[in-house]
Amino acid sequence: MTSPGFEQRLKAKAAELGFAACGICDADAAPEAGERLRAWLEQGHHGDMLWMEARADQRASPKGLWPEVRSVIVLGMSYAPATDPMALAAQPERGRISAYAQGRDYHDVVKSALKALARWMVEQEGAGALKVFVDTAPVMEKPLSAAAGIGWQGKHTNIISRSHGNWLFLGAIYVDAALMPDAPTQDRCGSCSACQSACPTDAFPAPYRLDARRCISYLTIEHKGPIPEELRPGIGNHVYGCDDCLAVCPWNKFAQAAQAHRAFLPRAELAAPRLDDLLRLDDASFREIFSGSPIKRIGRGRMVRNAAIAAGNSGDGSLVPALTALIEDEDPVIQDAAHWALSRLS
Repeated sequence: MTSPGFEQRLKAKAAELGFAACGICDADAAPEAGERLRAWLEQGHHGDMLWMEARADQRASPKGLWPEVRSVIVLGMSYAPATDPMALAAQPERGRISAYAQGRDYHDVVKSALKALARWMVEQEGAGALKVFVDTAPVMEKPLSAAAGIGWQGKHTNIISRSHGNWLFLGAIYVDAALMPDAPTQDRCGSCSACQSACPTDAFPAPYRLDARRCISYLTIEHKGPIPEELRPGIGNHVYGCDDCLAVCPWNKFAQAAQAHRAFLPRAELAAPRLDDLLRLDDASFREIFSGSPIKRIGRGRMVRNAAIAAGNSGDGSLVPALTALIEDEDPVIQDAAHWALSRLS
């Protein structure tokens, strides 16, 4: 696998499989990542994501997860949207779904491509032991991406690429061989603070630091209970995730929607759903509409809770009947959100 020109052949094959970016770093190329992770956890900024705390030692460095790893191949697949993710902010009767979740589930798409690349490495290049990861194991993809030259971790803590903006799904392949590493990318955020200013719930206590407990993506996806009332107005009409800090990044001007993987093209029913329809979802209709989407994992309860909060922020009195019906819902979290929304609309 370490034959001359392997790294170039690897990157050509990755592009053939739909990856927009491919970089390589040594397994120990991001030693500061573990220290930052532990400090973040100690401050409680991970909220209810206790799984991050439980496997912190494995997440802190690649060798903590697999001691034999020597190099990490990091790959990025573009999901650059063709339309402005902020446009629906002016349509409060519609729910806003993060751009990454409007098409097929990225876990399936990226993992399939990663496995195909791994098979090529073994069958065509004689690769030894390797492991494939995409957002389902304790892997610090973002620090490794920065070390591998994919981009840099911006002030919103996400990876920013000079070519693809911040619209990249990340995956990694750990290998037990020493590969030629790429040079890391220099931080190019400069004095820009657009992402910090754009956050509706002030989730950034400082540049390069995120308090997940105030992040709309965390609140609408990971958080299971009632959303704190003081944060509800800032959620606006977000019903799944949030792209605000990503959408305003100036580096997105270099990202082209044509480079996005076709699997991530938005489904019509997910691009701008009506809040009235979301409020009326039952379990069966939720599963039908969100089949094949990453949204399916939050379940009907969290989606309807989010839609109720968005309805309370909408100023739209036509949503009162649907909200009133939710007062008797079997889920007390939905009941709470419906009561709050009705009090806002009355």
